[in-house]
Amino acid sequence: MSDIDVIVVGAGPYGLSAAAHLRRAGVDVLVLGDPMSFWRTMPTGMLLRSNRTATCIGEYEGPLSLHSYCAATGARLDWPVPLARFIEYGTWVQEQVAPDVDRRVVERLEADDAGFRLLLADGEQLRARRVVVAAGIAPFAHRPSVAAGLPPELASHTGDHQDLRRFSGARVLVVGAGQSALESAALLQESGARAEVIARADQLNWLHGGKYHRMLGRLAPLFYAPTDVGPLGLSRLVAVPDAFRRLPRRIQEPLAYRSIRPAGAAWLGPRLRDVPVTLARSIVSATPAADGLLVTLAGGETRTVDHLLFGTGYRVDIARYRFLAPSLLARVKRAGGYPLLGHGLQSSVAGLHFLGAPAAWSFGPTMRFVSGGWYAARALTRVVADPGEPRQQTATRPAVIKTSDTR
Repeated sequence: MSDIDVIVVGAGPYGLSAAAHLRRAGVDVLVLGDPMSFWRTMPTGMLLRSNRTATCIGEYEGPLSLHSYCAATGARLDWPVPLARFIEYGTWVQEQVAPDVDRRVVERLEADDAGFRLLLADGEQLRARRVVVAAGIAPFAHRPSVAAGLPPELASHTGDHQDLRRFSGARVLVVGAGQSALESAALLQESGARAEVIARADQLNWLHGGKYHRMLGRLAPLFYAPTDVGPLGLSRLVAVPDAFRRLPRRIQEPLAYRSIRPAGAAWLGPRLRDVPVTLARSIVSATPAADGLLVTLAGGETRTVDHLLFGTGYRVDIARYRFLAPSLLARVKRAGGYPLLGHGLQSSVAGLHFLGAPAAWSFGPTMRFVSGGWYAARALTRVVADPGEPRQQTATRPAVIKTSDTR
């Protein structure tokens, strides 16, 4: 049974960011996971919504940045960045920071007197003094209750499909008003499906960050942070998680929602011209029928479609990480499914850290995006590399708190 200082569970952008900063600090780190695996399940043809700096893993300036990747490989990036090219970039980052990544699956993570014990799928056990959970959002896909009982051939989540061309010729009703729903509808239509978007929102929101950047010129950095999360002005606040988390919760929540509200990139608009969009409607029932799926909307309207595709985002609940032993999970203080995190993104269980979307309740909306890895990895490394640094107490607010889903 091997003893390791730090084990990082997950080899996506957050896990790789953590590995990069920890190893620079001389920490003994093992990364467990299939590199960029979640991103490789996303729909072919997808484009990233984030700007060039926010698409960087680990740092937006330095040897791991997109600029350094292009310089080292000769790659040329289009804008917006295609998913396939981002995966290539992420693979390159992995080769730089974790060439020894262990792709085995963690079956169980437990705490013991010496730290943590991890049982791998092949039966081997590892021990670690600290564990960093950077396992992504795949288990958190949100499917509304109306989908309960429907088979996957009739209803699914946008996160379930790598190739939307399978729906060519089919009638597909896409639910949601965020980027994943709108881009999926565009890809479906372009692949020969007959797509329609339905959303509870009374209007679609569009992101015009590039437009305002150009209008502001050299003043743009004063109002927009490189993290590219949040609108003009607010972007700068949410880019500093240590400041954002000190705001009263009654202020944090509306600001966080404003930063991540469902919205589509402006460049999607022209691609949706031939896609019907029905707003201010919700689905009240979906029933299998002889010619497909009968969908009834609030108000009595109906649609008969071949498939119902939910672009309804992700709702964090770390209980859905199946590898967390029940005894360990019970010790993690939580708020609405999120772990309550303190200094270094450490949970109420000493030595257990959570990175990525699970850290959003404690450290703000930037944690839901790739660019949040810059802060998370640095904060984690400060605690791990200097355990004598004074600790900030983990938050202990009530466990039932209203939270927004990730979209």
